[in-house]
Amino acid sequence: MKTIGLIGGMSWESSIEYYRIINEITKARLGGFHSAKSLMISVDFAEIEVLQQQGAWQAAGEILADAAQSLERGGADFIVLCTNTMHNVADAIQSRVKLPFLHIADATAAHIQTLGLQKIGLLGTRFTMEQDFYKRRLIEQYGMDVLIPNDADREIVHRIIYDELVKGVILPASKARYLEIIQKMVAQGAEGVILGCTEIGLLVQDGDCEIPLFDTTRLHGIAAVDYALAH
Repeated sequence: MKTIGLIGGMSWESSIEYYRIINEITKARLGGFHSAKSLMISVDFAEIEVLQQQGAWQAAGEILADAAQSLERGGADFIVLCTNTMHNVADAIQSRVKLPFLHIADATAAHIQTLGLQKIGLLGTRFTMEQDFYKRRLIEQYGMDVLIPNDADREIVHRIIYDELVKGVILPASKARYLEIIQKMVAQGAEGVILGCTEIGLLVQDGDCEIPLFDTTRLHGIAAVDYALAH
């Protein structure tokens, strides 16, 4: 079993989910008293959030690259970055370590491809929905047609993430707003929707609407276990 290196804290609410999912799946796969071998370094999200708002992605990338190097020194066999938005600096992280890096969009897209779906909605932070680092990977490497909400709905999705979900606040009214936005994407032809922020799965889950919802936290966790147990 390989040792999983986790960069967490963005937010710690979803980092807990990574740890739970990875260990539950490892136990289900191996049985008995098995759990995952892992290391986690958890950054201070307050520092990262300020840099996000400033657009200081290079500085944020340096913090996460330092974290990855700490995991490498600690004996991790590969890196899992427990956030969608900060995959904006995936290249900066990869350039500083020799370890394999499991990209969250790859884990998600690989699962979607098994279902034969192509027109996919994307929810996430404003950065993930509006910048190219995530959508471009889905389009260029997996041939997906990616839909995002309109301006007003993107603001709602982003605000609920930062004002509520990363603080552990789960409100029925916010779930209803998300499901309304998803329904608009269904009307545009979305065959499924990526929950492209690791906290969104705390609010809405697959089964809440008529099309599949892809929880990136869970899919990334499954991919981590697959890689850790591969010979």
